[in-house]
Amino acid sequence: MSSCCSANRRSESGEAARQSPASLPVAVIGGGPVGLAAAAHLLERGLEPVVLEAGPSVGTAPLAWGHVPMFSPWRYNIDRAARSLLERHGWTAPDADTFPTGRDLVERYLAPLAAVPAIADRLRLGTRVTGVARLRAGKVRDTGREAQPFEVRFEDARGKQGRILASAVIVASGTWGNPSPAGSSGLPAIGERQAGDRIRYGMPDVLGADRGRYAGKRVLVVGSGHSAIGTLIDLASLAGQAPGTSVLWAARSTDLTRAYGGGSADQLPERGALGQRLRCLVETGAIELLAPFSVDEIRRGHGESLTVLSAEGRAVEVDEMVVATGLRPDLGILREVRLDLDPTLECPRVLAPLIDPNLHSCGTVRPHGAEELAQPDAGLFLAGMTSYGRAPTFLLATGYEQVRSIAAFIAGDVEAARRVELDLPQTGVCSSNRVLPGTAEAEPSCCTPVTPEGSCCAPKPELAEDAPCCGSAARKDAVLVEPAE
Repeated sequence: MSSCCSANRRSESGEAARQSPASLPVAVIGGGPVGLAAAAHLLERGLEPVVLEAGPSVGTAPLAWGHVPMFSPWRYNIDRAARSLLERHGWTAPDADTFPTGRDLVERYLAPLAAVPAIADRLRLGTRVTGVARLRAGKVRDTGREAQPFEVRFEDARGKQGRILASAVIVASGTWGNPSPAGSSGLPAIGERQAGDRIRYGMPDVLGADRGRYAGKRVLVVGSGHSAIGTLIDLASLAGQAPGTSVLWAARSTDLTRAYGGGSADQLPERGALGQRLRCLVETGAIELLAPFSVDEIRRGHGESLTVLSAEGRAVEVDEMVVATGLRPDLGILREVRLDLDPTLECPRVLAPLIDPNLHSCGTVRPHGAEELAQPDAGLFLAGMTSYGRAPTFLLATGYEQVRSIAAFIAGDVEAARRVELDLPQTGVCSSNRVLPGTAEAEPSCCTPVTPEGSCCAPKPELAEDAPCCGSAARKDAVLVEPAE
């Protein structure tokens, strides 16, 4: 019986391999906003997608930061093809000028989209992709390579392994599940793994579900990106409510230009306001700034405390750490296909000069699509946050334009693939000469002292428009990517 079953499996695999690649589906890896948008655009082009999502539902990454409002309003967060598909099934879009939370994004947009029959029939939840290759053509083989379909291996929620043969593959799995460590070298700090029960990565819900973990504690936040900033602001708010809570911020650089942002000059006003609130909290002492502070080692202290040592020779003792030092792609599933990636950012090589934070800190990334995202194995594309590698400031609308172009290219419409159909606000804040508060060249403070009740500072009247300091306003970009550390 075992031999018969094995023979049947070999026969099924052989039959699938004999199909014309053009008759096979396009595999979309990732059931987030960009992955579902890719499916909608493929369907619009008459192509057959299959969406593989590792989580139990669509949008598992936005749900992980579901309590956080986004910087960009709904108008930038809904894909055109997805909207068209939804509206044909009676869906009403949210107010275009309001700001969704991560949970709103899932519950009011992604979940309804996933329930549309055309998507639901092609969506496989709880299906983790474990590898992508050319069928029976290892990475080294040239002969007949492009005639072979892609083999996408997966494991389902019960641990059962399987494969899908695909004519093309769009990798939109994102980076959320692969955070960067606290260690300043890019490696985990010495002792970081051993202290894992006292460390959270990303953006915990410190004013909600995770309040009990941080109230009354001494908390160190590591990082200078939007997750770190939002967490610092919420912890400062918690400190005003829960006596004994203190907040420390470990920044690797003394240049806080990107963290403090551009205020009203930022074309995403909510993001500009966020940086100014942080600056106020630092200047008034609600947050203790440690800069430069490059985490080098983490030691267990007395009881539950941690001693965190920096490469600069400083040491602080804390109860909890929140590490928000950025995200990085997990490219392990692509080991057997051919990639052309920038060695620094791990993004498609053509994109690197456009998004490299070492080269620039402001301006809109040039619209790009299939040609820039295609990999040496024809039919393989990186999209969404995956395409940005370790680079910062990715917006959902950018990903939607990417997959629109990719779908057109796969369908053979090269002209449409090259056409630009994108309208974005700026995705960065330009550099300035701002230096650390307290130095001779620092800009004047925007705040009055923290009130006895512990609320955030009040802005000076003449700066109220540029620097709205008060309130808790942890926010994320349309899809969060941290500034490179």
